[in-house]
Amino acid sequence: MEINVGDILKLKKQHPCGSREWEVLRAGADFRLKCVGCGHQIMIARRAMEKNVKEITPGNK
Repeated sequence: MEINVGDILKLKKQHPCGSREWEVLRAGADFRLKCVGCGHQIMIARRAMEKNVKEITPGNK
């Protein structure tokens, strides 16, 4: 799965703020994601994140 910094990911589960979209801030073995709705940031393992991705929207390059 090709995921780059700046991409917007739509996940299967909704964040408590109501948003399903997350911006990729860091990519590697772990990902740092920022919620598009409220700005909350999380670190998540690649394996767990790839399981939960529904859609990838390429970011600006």
